[in-house]
Amino acid sequence: MTTFFTPHQTLAETLLARLPDADDGAHDLAHLVRVWRNVQRIAAEEGGDSELLLAATVLHDGVHVPKNDPRRAQASRLAAAQAREILAALEWETSRIEAVAHTIEAHSFSAAIPPQMLEARILQDADRLDALGAMGIARCFYTAGQMGSALYDPLDPQAVHRALSDQRFTLDHFQTKLLTLREGFQTATGQQLADARHARLVAFREAMLEEIGDC
Repeated sequence: MTTFFTPHQTLAETLLARLPDADDGAHDLAHLVRVWRNVQRIAAEEGGDSELLLAATVLHDGVHVPKNDPRRAQASRLAAAQAREILAALEWETSRIEAVAHTIEAHSFSAAIPPQMLEARILQDADRLDALGAMGIARCFYTAGQMGSALYDPLDPQAVHRALSDQRFTLDHFQTKLLTLREGFQTATGQQLADARHARLVAFREAMLEEIGDC
């Protein structure tokens, strides 16, 4: 395997071997690699335990729950429980296992669990960065396609005269979630990166509306 997870490649390979194969292109190996790169970029400025961050990054989406599943808000807790089992089998210290578990639990937007430690703040920021910018747009439309959502409501693209419904219309997801993410960043470095990616979201939405003819 290419050394995507330097300087903890051996640990990453050990953990990945214990995870089920990902069948979701928005939460696959490429996503883990991008999040790890975000983690490293943030941690270079903010600090944090690199080994703990690697373990939490690799294991944070270990249990896949589809976006339209009623158990979605439980996904990070399920992944944290799985991480506890994996790390215990590797004979990690209990305190470090619990630190990884909390970091995983708190990363999720849906779970709404406040991060209580630096590593949890870093992973939450790193993961949310991948929901912003060009990659966030790509992942949004990929997931919407998996769910069978339409691109937008041709009668009211901006939801001026109707309630937003991001399970029916992909463009609505920009207003219900993507354009709100910038406000929740936990670190100064993450916030700076988020501001730049947020601007890309805004520009894309404006361009899409112009091409639709609703701008």
